[in-house]
Amino acid sequence: MAEKRSTFSGKLGFVLATAGSAVGLGNIWRFPYLAAKYGGGIFLLVYIILALTFGFALMCAEIAIGRKTGVSAIEAFGKLNKKFKFVGLLCSIVPIIILPYYSVIGGWIIKYCTVFITGNISSAATDGFFDSFISAPAEPLLWFAIYIGLTALVVLFGVEKGIEKVSKIMMPVLVILTIFIAGYSMFMPGALEGVKFYLMPDFSKFSATTVLAAMGQLFYSMSLAMGIMITYGSYMKKDVSLEGSVKQIEVFDTGIAFLAGLMIIPAVFAFSGGDESALGKGPGLMFVTLPKVFESMAGGTIVGTLFFVLVLFAALTSSISLMETVVSIVKDKTGLSRNKTLLIVLIGSTILGTLSALGYGTLADIKIIGMAFLDFFDFISNSVLMPVVAFLTCIFVGYIVKSDMFIEEIELTGKFKRKKLFLIVIKYFAPICIVLILISSVLDALGIVKI
Repeated sequence: MAEKRSTFSGKLGFVLATAGSAVGLGNIWRFPYLAAKYGGGIFLLVYIILALTFGFALMCAEIAIGRKTGVSAIEAFGKLNKKFKFVGLLCSIVPIIILPYYSVIGGWIIKYCTVFITGNISSAATDGFFDSFISAPAEPLLWFAIYIGLTALVVLFGVEKGIEKVSKIMMPVLVILTIFIAGYSMFMPGALEGVKFYLMPDFSKFSATTVLAAMGQLFYSMSLAMGIMITYGSYMKKDVSLEGSVKQIEVFDTGIAFLAGLMIIPAVFAFSGGDESALGKGPGLMFVTLPKVFESMAGGTIVGTLFFVLVLFAALTSSISLMETVVSIVKDKTGLSRNKTLLIVLIGSTILGTLSALGYGTLADIKIIGMAFLDFFDFISNSVLMPVVAFLTCIFVGYIVKSDMFIEEIELTGKFKRKKLFLIVIKYFAPICIVLILISSVLDALGIVKI
């Protein structure tokens, strides 16, 4: 007898779990360095506008697909149109690729949590500490194993008793910690310039690349084109307002990204004397620059510890949703029990993640198109597959299956207030912009054109 499909207990559980999925490393460190790179306040303004339009429409579409079909991404597209079954397959590959390397970064975060908790902040702030750690022969593998084990433990308890329960604890704590650290950062000596840079739009810095970068960030920030929203939508009860839930998820997600900028940009400005380049890029910001910032401030050990605990919570809520999505995909495809499926996913992800964990050390000499394993997996999933899946989803919802079917699904609990916006974005605005994102991100990643 087939297992009954899990569901969230209600709207609060769905919103917190889905917001937890959306709030991750993309919000905490990627958003601030992109904001710094693309003009501060103008990037923030563009991002908020896009989140309320582009992000809203895509999230509504994905959740509606999931709730309409009651299955994960790998089966959902084919259930509505057999010719588009391949989109479900592409969509399903994304979380399968992301989960292992994301968990490797999660392991790095646990390492830094332990360093700060044990009071070794001066070690973390030294030049070469991060590079030495990730190039070690075995240590990154240990922390990766601990992190992915924690993720699997939550998923083991299921949707309501595991994911929903943990999200109801983690999300409020994450919000409180973010507000506290942001408040602390803003009142550091010299931080006011960073606050102005971040909050006051400078329209002279606006460009097409600002829009493309902000739109690309939406994929990371809102867990779009990964199959996650389709999977969570399949767990959503019919009497829960879909449009209302998406609005609340947007508030959580954009709010945390906004506060992350207030945490990091003013603090780095204060530390560097207003040097925007000190915000760095990628892992360098969180694992190299910020430990130096925390060491320089009064009470830095406490604030730094709270920061890395916050980042760990944010990372876990996302990796939990990634693993749950992969489990749901494999379970729907094979018909195996949930526990057997979880074991298969855990073993497969650990094997794949080992490549990324050792990619800067033992396996550093092995490159794919000039990239270490982690960088390559990130490039394929985020720069190629996610824009392709998002484009095909828009075509599917806007032109292949009647849009009315999804609007009816959204309107089960009341009138769809932003219906016109939804149709315009899905049919016209999003497809064009996604193609531009795909082209620019691939050219940028391959070093052909730098944006």
